[in-house]
Amino acid sequence: MNFDNYNLDPAIYDEMFLPDGAPREYCRPLHEELTRLSVAELGSIQERVTRSFSNEGITFTVYGDEEAEERIIPIDCIPRVMSGADWRQLEAGLAQRIKALNLFLDDVYGESRIVHDGVIPEEVVRGCPQYRPEMRGFAPPHGAWVAVCGTDLIRTNDGFRVLEDNLRVPSGVSYMLANRKAAKSSLRRLYRGSRVREVEDYGRALLDTLRELAPGGRAEPSIALLTPGVYNSAFYEHMFLAHELGAELVEGRDLLVSNGFVYMRTTAGRRRVDVIYRRVDDDFIDPLVFRPDSLLGVPGLIEVCKRGNVTLVNAPGTGVADDKSVYAYVPDMVRYYMAEEPLLANVETYLCRRPEDLEYTLDNLPDLVVKQVGGSGGYGMLIGPHATPEEREKYAKEVRADPSNFISQPTLALSRSPCLIEGRFEPRHVDLRPFVLHGQETRIVPGALCRVALRRGSLVVNSSQGGGGKDFWVLED
Repeated sequence: MNFDNYNLDPAIYDEMFLPDGAPREYCRPLHEELTRLSVAELGSIQERVTRSFSNEGITFTVYGDEEAEERIIPIDCIPRVMSGADWRQLEAGLAQRIKALNLFLDDVYGESRIVHDGVIPEEVVRGCPQYRPEMRGFAPPHGAWVAVCGTDLIRTNDGFRVLEDNLRVPSGVSYMLANRKAAKSSLRRLYRGSRVREVEDYGRALLDTLRELAPGGRAEPSIALLTPGVYNSAFYEHMFLAHELGAELVEGRDLLVSNGFVYMRTTAGRRRVDVIYRRVDDDFIDPLVFRPDSLLGVPGLIEVCKRGNVTLVNAPGTGVADDKSVYAYVPDMVRYYMAEEPLLANVETYLCRRPEDLEYTLDNLPDLVVKQVGGSGGYGMLIGPHATPEEREKYAKEVRADPSNFISQPTLALSRSPCLIEGRFEPRHVDLRPFVLHGQETRIVPGALCRVALRRGSLVVNSSQGGGGKDFWVLED
């Protein structure tokens, strides 16, 4: 099988090929293997990786207008490959970025110097729905408000860009590991010969990070993973990570607060919990502080956290730093707190709360991507070039009605990577979500969740919107 009909576009960076059609040097082994394999052999490999996901029950939930539907995540069998040099560039930029974000959170829940010095407007911070005044004065262990971060990256002909930071309850790492397991078992010979860096020790790295954040530096802390329950769209991941950590998987009803500590109900009686890796949103984490109607959280949990008797990972209130309006100021945070230039650039962003940005957005809707500042999962956004005039006009009315709830960005040509589509190689747009861990030190496993827009021409990589995944190989130099 060959790439003779593979469509290259000089305006779009291709992860495997140079503009002249030659494979990039570090992609040559993969290219040679793919061209050697027959259509039938490739089809068999694709069937094996798909069956692997099905057998493991690796699912996600799509929320429709009337009901939720559980589906197996689509996976493409052809890995995306990155050179060691490119990865080191990303690694340094991600480490810099998470440090700046943690310094920002420590500041805005403390003295708010960045606001008082006019670097970021007060209304952008205090007006954010994810800003939690209840957390003012809180000091997490080692300043780690964010211990687990999933940063979404794209690449264009101009280089890498950060699309967004996921700081509240970032998901997807189980899919990164499942993609690797499926591809590694289906491409054994190629994998062994390609000097791919391993990602399987993510669970150990996460456990080390959680242990570092235990109250009072307890040597053998008790760790629990708090899930909303079996009906949550990411419940597979919650089970997976609890197993990886050797942690108890608990729901709010399994925990109670007593005498200033958190305890887990067990068949042997109560057991103190030191660290809670929570996958429950702020609003539902403690009905005494946030939503009083929540049945998912633990009454009194925030007070125990603020006393320093339990560590919540990530800390409540971190959502203010991944609000899409605040995102626009992250490069300024790097300069302000660290006196450094950002190693990773943002995507140019227009804040519709600014009158001039609002007018620019409304005048250029056919060329822009417009998002809600607190949106996620690909829901509630407009991709101008792919929308109808009627859809753009309807969306414009929503933006005019509440400008501060929207940002816009140019429609970027996300890089493309080869995929096996109906028995032939076709390019599809991809992004990347590396997972950054931050405790006493910063840890980044050399891999990422690579999402792919499987629909031809689509720029939306979210699995909830027709996207899928593929393995991502970082090569040794």
